[in-house]
Amino acid sequence: MPSNFRASPLQTALLLALTLPAVSHAQTSRSTASDSSNPQPSTNKPKTLSSVHVTGSVVGNDYDSDMSTVGAKAPTSLRDIPQTVVVVNRDLLDAQGATSLQDALRNVPGITIGGAEGGQIGNNINLRGFTARTDIYLDGFRDPGQYYRDTFDLSAIEVLKGPSSMLFGRGSTGGVINQVSKEPELKAFGEVTATVGTSDRYRTTADINQPLSDTSAARLNVYGQDMHTTRDVQKNQDEGIAPSLRFGIGTPTQITLSALIQRNHDMPDYGLPPINGRPANVNYKNWYGLTDDRTNQDVNEFSGRLEHTFSDNVSLRTQLDYSDYTTHARETAANSVVTAAGVTLNKTLGNPTNLPAQDLYVQLASHDRVIHDKILDSQTDLTTQFDTGSLHHTLITGVELARETYNNQGYTRNGLPLLSLLDPAQESTPSNVTTTVGNYAQSVGKTAAVYANDTIKLSDQWMVVAGVRRDEFDAHISNTISLPAYAQQTVYFTSVRGGVIYQPSEKQSYYVSYGTSFDPSLEQLTLTNGTQDLAPEKNRSYEIGGKWNLLEDMLSINAALYNLEQTNARTQTSSGEYALDGNIRVRGAELGAAGHITKNWQIFSGYSYMDGRIVKALDGTQGNIPANTPRNTVTTWSTYTFAQNWEAGGGPTYMSQRYAANADTVSVGGYTRWDATLAYHQPHYDVRLNVINLTDKRYFDALIQSDGGRSVPGIGRTEMLTFTYKF
Repeated sequence: MPSNFRASPLQTALLLALTLPAVSHAQTSRSTASDSSNPQPSTNKPKTLSSVHVTGSVVGNDYDSDMSTVGAKAPTSLRDIPQTVVVVNRDLLDAQGATSLQDALRNVPGITIGGAEGGQIGNNINLRGFTARTDIYLDGFRDPGQYYRDTFDLSAIEVLKGPSSMLFGRGSTGGVINQVSKEPELKAFGEVTATVGTSDRYRTTADINQPLSDTSAARLNVYGQDMHTTRDVQKNQDEGIAPSLRFGIGTPTQITLSALIQRNHDMPDYGLPPINGRPANVNYKNWYGLTDDRTNQDVNEFSGRLEHTFSDNVSLRTQLDYSDYTTHARETAANSVVTAAGVTLNKTLGNPTNLPAQDLYVQLASHDRVIHDKILDSQTDLTTQFDTGSLHHTLITGVELARETYNNQGYTRNGLPLLSLLDPAQESTPSNVTTTVGNYAQSVGKTAAVYANDTIKLSDQWMVVAGVRRDEFDAHISNTISLPAYAQQTVYFTSVRGGVIYQPSEKQSYYVSYGTSFDPSLEQLTLTNGTQDLAPEKNRSYEIGGKWNLLEDMLSINAALYNLEQTNARTQTSSGEYALDGNIRVRGAELGAAGHITKNWQIFSGYSYMDGRIVKALDGTQGNIPANTPRNTVTTWSTYTFAQNWEAGGGPTYMSQRYAANADTVSVGGYTRWDATLAYHQPHYDVRLNVINLTDKRYFDALIQSDGGRSVPGIGRTEMLTFTYKF
């Protein structure tokens, strides 16, 4: 795919409209013969990865998923994973009109959203109170690029909670998020969608699958969108294409080749500055930036996977992934708040003042950089099943080799204007603004790891899961201006995982588990000066829980209690240096439900309680609540089908108070947002209306720690009408 790929949403829609009749005719003629003489062979593919194609009634849609690839490096029943796993599948994404990873993750309690932070752009996520920015994966591969992820090519999103370095290497303090791509199938089908929404929102997608032979198939997913928001000025124009090929389906040897090419042309949003420790009490539409701000991102990911089954008890999987990400960011944000007399307020204390908003101004500052990430990652797994006496083993052994690079060229714009806090002007960069070249950071990280995970079946009721992984992580960084000028770290770490599962029947499963993870100072290939000589932070988690299937297996329930602790957190000393003398602890509980309550009524719901505390710190934050860690979060989505082809529903998302930074000086209040949907389904088309933020609730979505703590307003009431044509 050429690097200058710039198809507009309108061009994409026209292309689809022109090609649809021919494709539809070809699919119809081929599928008739294929369905009668070539039934699809078994591909050992988990239920969560399958697509559901409605043929008349929406009753066939199902929010419940009983399998996951994220908990054991292989498709595994959720009841056999001794950790909390939440799977957001395609049916749920479609019902909610969730088009971004951020929208999809609203279904997962215990996840909060962070905004663009310093050198970080893209999806910044907290999971169980800890950052998960580098814990996002695509089909099991680390997906470190700083870009805004779309759901157009995904069949599911899997969230594994709790430290998981045994499965994924460095990071994963609070867990990991795995995006599962759609794969080619031995059945001809396709669909095209077109969405029109308020606030000038337009989007189109296509998903076309075509068998190539009795054992091979191709699939193509594309999308284009021009999305404005209820915030002033802001708009996003994005497009992408994701082709894939699969050979040897249903045979002992299968090969899958896939790619993701995505182009984002977005406007950054750094939200509102704080006043007196709360987001400024101004119009939620206020936008403190310049109209020529932009965040342009090029994403190019290519992967190949070879799977070979030697026998019923021995199989091999080897896969290779290469990803290249480039971000050109020209971003402006509120840096400080000043009075009409030119006095700068104390942003570290949340900008305390008695002055009214009309007497305050915002000093803009730039966040300009060009970031280039690359990663080449290979993983090879051997799965064997065997018996030792009365014990049955499923042993996965493997090796991972990866090389990552990170380059960041910073720029500073000088002479940026003051804006009114109450009524900011919408203007482009003034002509007198000059640009200074800033620091250029170059980083390289290399990973070499071996691991083994054994699932031991002791009896029909008892199982033991035990795993170990040994990592060597070697990384170095150089800076042209910032300190350190050069730093290098080589970290050796052994991660473990253990669990005991008791299953008295097929409808219930109970477990206790223990897991560890580690966070090197150069984990994100960036470095705070003074931490280069420190050992990795260590994390451990204890979890006890249960999983139940109710109502004749139509409804799944899960519950868990956990204690997650970072035992040697980095903390800044009074001398400005750092030491591994901190402690951060999050204790919590989770509940979840997914599936059908009746044939026509289904639900996807979750609750998370997090008691987060900075137990020990030398920087003045001891005793505080960690940033972006709400005590309570609730998410519920429920739909009911009636008159055979109609569907209606919705639900609330609740989040309690949060702090923007560990200092606990800036906070945002709790909120409840309601969403709703109404849909009409036919065998060859669907029409769906989604209403986001039905009551037009004023709330804050993402929090940004820097500059005292900024708060990004959530989207106002937005209606979206989607038409889907299936062939």
